[in-house]
Amino acid sequence: MRSWITRIHRAEDALLVALLAVTIVLACTQIVLRNFFDSGFVWIDPLLRIMVLWLGLIGATVASRNDKHIRIDLLSRFFERNTDGMVQVIVAQISAWTCLLVAWYGMNWIRLDYVDGVASIIGIPAWILEVIVPLSFALIGLRYFIISLCGLGLLIRHFNDPDEPAA
Repeated sequence: MRSWITRIHRAEDALLVALLAVTIVLACTQIVLRNFFDSGFVWIDPLLRIMVLWLGLIGATVASRNDKHIRIDLLSRFFERNTDGMVQVIVAQISAWTCLLVAWYGMNWIRLDYVDGVASIIGIPAWILEVIVPLSFALIGLRYFIISLCGLGLLIRHFNDPDEPAA
């Protein structure tokens, strides 16, 4: 099981690096072509927008890997240290179910675009370019669900053995 997780992490990292490199090369190429040769490729700008979407969502999955996603930690100021772990478990559960809901509706969106045969600006079927939305949100939701269960396990162990540190 651990080897599969490592493979998924490596694939995410490799895809993120490759997309970033290609994005930089394409953007620089377009800038040079426009500024020095008064030309450019029509398809680069829409492709760059799609690549930025992919970069952002894959970056979000990488950030959620170790619970390093952007967080607004306002609630922890109002709770004692002993209850902070429970708040984090609840927040992780809410995050997980929200992401899974977005993934569900993202799959419906993909299905509708597939059935309707919607094409993107660059001629590729739109659902292929949009598939990152449900995939990334499903992965983020799954990760936050696991994080919440791990946090709950730590809280239960701390409750049974108060000398052990809480989440």
